Amino acid sequence: MAEETKKPRKNKKDEEIKELTLKLEEEHNLLLRTAAEFDNYKKRTDREKLTVGEYAKADVIKKILPVLDNIERAAGLDTTSADYIKGIELIVKQLLSLAENIGIVPLAAVGEEFNPSYHDAVMHIDDENLGENVIAEVLQQGYKIGETVIRPAMVKVAN
Repeated sequence: MAEETKKPRKNKKDEEIKELTLKLEEEHNLLLRTAAEFDNYKKRTDREKLTVGEYAKADVIKKILPVLDNIERAAGLDTTSADYIKGIELIVKQLLSLAENIGIVPLAAVGEEFNPSYHDAVMHIDDENLGENVIAEVLQQGYKIGETVIRPAMVKVAN
């Protein structure tokens, strides 16, 4: 009697396990690739943010440089002359114009209603000519760009 050669029978469960294992490996590799792509995306966007920030700063500095040039010229003049005072007034106008052009808005004016979101009340006075919570004097101007307050205004408020 000849011995029967026993061939290992492939069990249906073994095949299923093998298929699932391959599928799991594929999904794992996909996950690793996706994680690597996301990490590269984060690094790229971080670099882009830095670059955009640097360009924005450089643009503002380019606009400020003419004002700085005029300040340097004024520093070399006789401070008692009328031309010096006129020059300083022109520099102030130039700087205010520049601020307006880049979207910086002043926050306080005498007669406006006090707003704690934009103003810091550092003094209170009684003034019958002004209403309740009205700015009587701007001690230091505040500024905002868009909806972001750069610096609140220091004001004297009438009660």
